[in-house]
Amino acid sequence: MLRRLSADNPRFKTLEFRPGLNILVSDTTARSATTDSRNGAGKTSVIELLHFLLGAQADGMVVMQRQLRPVTFSLDLDWPGQPAGVRVSRSGARAGVVGLEPDITESPGVMFRQARGSAPVAEWNRLIESALYGLHGDHPGVSGRALLSFTIRRVTSHAFNEPQRSFSRQPEADATTNLAYLLGLDWQLAGRYRDLAAREAARKQLRRAVNDPIWGRIVGTTADLRAQVTVAESRTADLRAQVGEFRVVPQYEALKDRADDLDRRIRQLGNDDVIDQRNLEQLERAVQETADTEVRYLEPVYSDLGVLLGDQVRRRFDEVRAFHEAVVRNRRVYLTEEIETRRRRLADRARQRAELGTEQAAVLRQLSEGGALEALTMMQQALAREEAGLEALRNRLDAARALEASAQQIRAERAGLQQEIRTDLEERGARVRRAMLLFDDYAQRLYGTGRKGYLVIDPAPTSLKITPRIETDASHGIGHMSIFCFDLTTAVIAHQDGRGPDFLVHDSHLFDGVDDRQLARALAVAAETCAAEGMQYIATFNSDDLAKAESRGFDPAPYVMEPRLTDASEDGGLFGFRF
Repeated sequence: MLRRLSADNPRFKTLEFRPGLNILVSDTTARSATTDSRNGAGKTSVIELLHFLLGAQADGMVVMQRQLRPVTFSLDLDWPGQPAGVRVSRSGARAGVVGLEPDITESPGVMFRQARGSAPVAEWNRLIESALYGLHGDHPGVSGRALLSFTIRRVTSHAFNEPQRSFSRQPEADATTNLAYLLGLDWQLAGRYRDLAAREAARKQLRRAVNDPIWGRIVGTTADLRAQVTVAESRTADLRAQVGEFRVVPQYEALKDRADDLDRRIRQLGNDDVIDQRNLEQLERAVQETADTEVRYLEPVYSDLGVLLGDQVRRRFDEVRAFHEAVVRNRRVYLTEEIETRRRRLADRARQRAELGTEQAAVLRQLSEGGALEALTMMQQALAREEAGLEALRNRLDAARALEASAQQIRAERAGLQQEIRTDLEERGARVRRAMLLFDDYAQRLYGTGRKGYLVIDPAPTSLKITPRIETDASHGIGHMSIFCFDLTTAVIAHQDGRGPDFLVHDSHLFDGVDDRQLARALAVAAETCAAEGMQYIATFNSDDLAKAESRGFDPAPYVMEPRLTDASEDGGLFGFRF
C-alpha cells in the first residue's frame, strides 16, 4: 500500500494514506470566487507525482516546472521483505536517479547499483516489476510501467477514454497483453498478436517502398536478390578460402625483386639472341658468296684481240692472282671465326636462359604458395567488405521476403492464433468465469440487478479483445463506471494471484458526468472491497461531487484525507503556492 506523499519544501501538503478507501478532496470555500477553478488545486498533480515517483518519464510533468525542479518529492510505500516499507525520492533536477531508503538495490538478483541508497530509474522500474507485479526474467510485451498505467490511470494520457487502453492510440494488442497478465490469462499468446502486427506493418511499409521508383530499386525483388546473394556468397567463400590458405612468405619483397630481375635478364638474353641470329645468317650468306678469283678467261680474250702477252705480264698477273686468293682465304677464315663466335654466344645464352628459367620457376613457386603480410591484410579487408555487402544483401532479401509474404499467410497465422487462444480460454475457464462474474457483481452493485455487466474476452483477428460493458452504457457516465468496475476487477484478481499491488488510484475525472447514486455506490463498493481484500483505493474528488454522493447516503467522513485542498488562496493547493 501507499503510505505517505511528501516533499522537502515545507509549503507542500504532505498526504498520509491509510489502508482501505482514501478520498482526497478539493474544497469550495467561502473565499472562493466564482472564477476560481479547483482544477488547479493539485488533485491531478497527486496522480502525476505518484507516477513520477514510481518510475515514469519526467518529460512534460509538473515536476519539471522551473519552480518545482529543485524540490525532492518522496513516497513511502509497503515493500516485500521490508516491514517498515521503502521511501523513494526523486526530483526534477535529477530526474534520472531515485533515492531509496533502505537500500533495496542490494537485494539478490539486482545487477546494477549507481551509488549506495540510489538507483537509475530503469533499475527502479525493474524492482517495481519484480516486487509489485511478480515479473521476473524476460517478459516481452509486459512491463511494470504499462501495468502501473492501469493501476493509476492518468487523465493527461487520456486513460479514461477506453477501459482497455491506458493512453490514447495505445495499440490494442499491447494493452490487452498487459491486461491478460493482470487477469491471469496466457499473456504470451496474447503477445503474439504484437508480432503479427509488426509483420503486417512492415509488409505495408515495404509495399509502399517498392511502389516508390527510388526505394523500389533499393529494396528489390526476392528473385533478383536471391541471385545476388548466391553470387556474393560464392565470391565471399572463395576469398575466405584464400585468406584461410594464405601463407606469409619471409622476405617476400626480396623474392619479388629477384623474380623481376630474372625476368628482365631472360628477356634481354632473348633480345641478344635475335641480334646474333640475324648476324649469323648474314655471315653464312657472306661465306657462301666468297669465291677464288677466276682469271683463266683473260688469255683467250686477249688472244682473240690479237694481243700477245709477254712473260713479264704473265708473271705480274700471277702475282696479282696470288694476292687475291690470299685475300679471299683470309676473308673466309674471318667469316668462319665470326660464325663460330655467334654460334658459341647463342649456345651460352641458351644455357644461361635455362639456368635463369629454373631459378625463376623456383622463385615464382615460392611466391605462388604465399605472399607478403600487406597482401594478406588487403585480402582480409576485401573479405570484410564482401561479408558486409553479403549481410546487406541478406537483410534486403529478408525484407523482400517479408514484403512478398502473402496476406493470406498472415491471416492464416492469425486464424491459428485465434484458435489457440480459444482453446486456452476454455482451459482457463475458471479464471475467465471469475473475472466475468466479478465485473458483473460490481456493475449490479452500482446499477442494480436490472443492469448486467459483461466482460467479453474473445480472440479477434488483430488482438485479444477484452471489453467491459454495462447494459445501456451509451452515456458518458456509465462508460466511466465501466472503467471503474473493470479496474477494480483487474486490481482484485491481480492482487489475489500475486501479480499486482494492493492499491488502485483514480482521478476525479473518472467521476465526471456520473449519476449521484452511482457515485455513492461506487465509493461504497470501493470501501467494502478494500476491507474484504485488504487493499487500498485512493480517489480524488471535488467537494460538490462528494456532497452528491453524501446526499445519496454515503458517509465520506471516515475516508476523507487531511488536509483538504483548495485553490481559493495562494497556499491552498497541493504545492502551497501558485506557479
